[in-house]
Amino acid sequence: MMRFHKACHRFSLSPLCHLSPPSPSPSASLLLPPKLSGFSTLRARRCVRAHRFSGNPFTISMSSRSASTRLRCLASVCPEDGGGSSNGSVSSSATATEDDELALGTGYRLPPSEIRDIVDAPPVPALSFSPQRDKILFLKRRALPPLADLARPEEKLAGVRIDGYCNTRSRMSFYTGLGIHQLLPDGTLSPEKEITGIPDGGKINFVTWSNDGKHLAFSIRVDENGNSSKPVVWVADIETGVASPLFKSQDIHLNAIFESFVWIDNSTLLVSTIPSSRGDPPKKPLVPSGPKTLSNEKKNVVQVRTFQDLLKDEYDADLFDYYATSQLVLTSLDGTVKEVGEPAVYTSLDPSTDHKYLLVSSLHRPYSFIVPCGRFPKKVEVWTSDGRFVRQLCDLPLAEDIPIASNSVRKGMRSINWRADKPSTLYWAETQDGGDAKVEVSPRDIVYMQSAEPLAGEEPEVLHKLDLRYGGISWCDDTLALVYESWYKTRRTRTWVISPGSSDVSPRILFDRSSEDVYSDPGSTMLRRTAAGTYVIAKIKKENDEGTYVLLNGSGATPQGNVPFLDLFDINTGNKERIWESDKEKYFETVVALMSDQKEGDLRMEELKVLTSKESKTENTQYSLQLWPDRKVQQITNFPHPYPQLASLQKEMIRYQRKDGVQLTATLYLPQGYDPSKDGPLPCLFWSYPGEFKSKDAASQVRGSPNEFAGIGSTSALLWLARRFAILSGPTIPIIGEGDEEANDSYVEQLVASAEAAVEEVVRRGVAHPSKIAVGGHSYGAFMTANLLAHAPHLFSCGIARSGAYNRTLTPFGFQNEDRTLWEATNVYVEMSPFMSANKIKKPILLIHGEEDNNPGTLTMQSDRFFNALKGHGALCRLVVLPHESHGYSARESIMHVLWETDRWLQKYCVPNTADADTSPDQSKEGSDTADKVAAGTGGGNPEFGEHEDHYKLRRSLL
Repeated sequence: MMRFHKACHRFSLSPLCHLSPPSPSPSASLLLPPKLSGFSTLRARRCVRAHRFSGNPFTISMSSRSASTRLRCLASVCPEDGGGSSNGSVSSSATATEDDELALGTGYRLPPSEIRDIVDAPPVPALSFSPQRDKILFLKRRALPPLADLARPEEKLAGVRIDGYCNTRSRMSFYTGLGIHQLLPDGTLSPEKEITGIPDGGKINFVTWSNDGKHLAFSIRVDENGNSSKPVVWVADIETGVASPLFKSQDIHLNAIFESFVWIDNSTLLVSTIPSSRGDPPKKPLVPSGPKTLSNEKKNVVQVRTFQDLLKDEYDADLFDYYATSQLVLTSLDGTVKEVGEPAVYTSLDPSTDHKYLLVSSLHRPYSFIVPCGRFPKKVEVWTSDGRFVRQLCDLPLAEDIPIASNSVRKGMRSINWRADKPSTLYWAETQDGGDAKVEVSPRDIVYMQSAEPLAGEEPEVLHKLDLRYGGISWCDDTLALVYESWYKTRRTRTWVISPGSSDVSPRILFDRSSEDVYSDPGSTMLRRTAAGTYVIAKIKKENDEGTYVLLNGSGATPQGNVPFLDLFDINTGNKERIWESDKEKYFETVVALMSDQKEGDLRMEELKVLTSKESKTENTQYSLQLWPDRKVQQITNFPHPYPQLASLQKEMIRYQRKDGVQLTATLYLPQGYDPSKDGPLPCLFWSYPGEFKSKDAASQVRGSPNEFAGIGSTSALLWLARRFAILSGPTIPIIGEGDEEANDSYVEQLVASAEAAVEEVVRRGVAHPSKIAVGGHSYGAFMTANLLAHAPHLFSCGIARSGAYNRTLTPFGFQNEDRTLWEATNVYVEMSPFMSANKIKKPILLIHGEEDNNPGTLTMQSDRFFNALKGHGALCRLVVLPHESHGYSARESIMHVLWETDRWLQKYCVPNTADADTSPDQSKEGSDTADKVAAGTGGGNPEFGEHEDHYKLRRSLL
């Protein structure tokens, strides 16, 4: 048996952290570590076995500067008071003098208090306005969930993660309380009226107003023996503020796997419930009935992405049916209950505008083992609102063969909906190209319309024909509707004006533009709420003017940043008048919603009222009412600053140029009180995510505003402002493929050129030390990070890559926006994969991944194998796998540990770095030249934004 001291690499296997975000997610099983090359001893197995039952995360670290080899399994420490969970352990951050190996082996860790305090700040409540716009519902939220919430058992079935105990999607976030404020005439809020009667600790979901605004419906779960109970539907009376269960029987529970409930009228709900006749879940047979067999003897071309959590066998299919099958129940507020329809896997319930009909969708067998449930056979039927079957619109077959090309869709009827301006009229689209975007045909899509109960022999009416892919309709009335179409390959987007009630009026194009060209974006039409509770285009009536006016709400992109606007637009002439615009100097304001839409018919301009938001670099978002004609402003919220310790941070939107002439943008954040002339260059964290474009002009456009508030998420790079880092947030990394060129054909070259320009700019400004710049990203940003360390080692001291994919041959049927297969673009797949360049990575890289990542393409195996490839070439690397976490991370223990790992990595491999060491020995001449430019502070500067000569001289003297 091989002895440990003979191994050639050093490992530290320690319980650390793994978790995932509040979305449907993983199982309670812990991921085994990657194969520990050569470590097959009984001791190693015992160590792994001990870890699996400890509830702690795996961390594998490999240092190229170590000669000996060790494999450890270290004990956990006690949970933090009030913070940890019963199955995890948390300890405070280690001191700089603490033994490094010991520091890495003590369970879940906490970042420094300056980071922890920001993440633990209480969240601001969500807001919901009543249908009459006279009340505001405050939906209260908790901070980060504990790891125990994520560790609950779950089933992974057909692309859905299910908590079998409560029969809901697993890991649902929830509200903790509800409070109602009256919106007073002067814009102020009345004292809060708390919704009472809710059980202590009740978890609130699916909050919905009745159409008359007199009631709220929602579901509640309570804790039962460490698990959440099955949800029960409750209703609150708005006048009294008292809530009570909808059903008198305690045995009727909500089935929330797909649909939950809908209001049929102001006193009746249609609820998706767990069938009363349902027994225990099916048991997995100890002996399989036969082998699993997949066949393609008909030689069908079936190309699918790497979907996760698919059905594996007939037992899984039975389990899916068990949890997803619902019995629909009509229930009145007086307690009357009536079952309608047969039990089925209902996925959507949509009442008609007049509430006389229901559009009901359901899934049925045969199921698939290679695609998720969204592609299963689907029936769409029309019922009366009391549950009587009217007719079947379609029964779509299993859709395993949807092509991977962008804009490819399912064959048959799709996007079936009710017209928002008519009592009970249906509309839908049908593809004419077989759903394959590579097929050239005209028209490509046809939009149809038909009444809910057509007369015998009545055929659907052709509403519009489109040569691009149908993208939806905004309805107004019989004289006006807007139809949208687009085509990703060319980025073309068109908006058509049609008259649905007049076949003799020809459709005309209103807008025809590139979706990438944000400077030309005219904005979106604002919608108003109707008495029926639907939303239609708001028509505006000007005094003594017969024109047809609508409101266009736009982001207002400009070379100086976004300046949102509201235009009064004549739909017939194209003339427009700007009636509102955001402040440009200090604030960033946006139009959120119309608030003067209680009355039917056109809205009078002099009675216009809109809800706006307002924020600045240092002031968090508040909401106000804007009233016409005098433009009076009434602020209605006064939320406290979420992290006052960063209230004076410095933010600047900077512009610089890539060597091929493309103008790039980034947001530069600096710590409060920082003065480059006194404090000198800082360590810098570069955090980004690449994007694809069809033109250099579009890629050069500025997106975002310099005045937006710096929202800091729980894993945001901006947290390191509290650690005195400069943060280069979202530097644009455009990957451009003009004309017939494919963007990814020059991915690496464009990636490196963008990063070089960004690094040169922050060094030129004197705010970043050229040898203390770290790079990081999540998902495709992690892919970017690994590629930059492989191909531009001269730019960065270290990297942090979270939940990435590193070997594109493991996603052979496309990834991100690449729709060529591995066999069609072999060189592209190989050259883009940092896994294939693992031998070139010489800078320290920290890999973090959720153990239960369910995002297509970013399997946890991607990080496992990449780490092994790095380790096999002696790279300084570390892999942290977070138990129970998915593609994003949600549990407090996990998030705190990710922050600790990241902070440790930056403090160890970025902050103390004083030289650009450990570059690849085969670094190219071009790379060396660029490194010299970065050290000298030259190249890539944009004279429009100043040369910062004083900073430049200071940096040169320091160097």
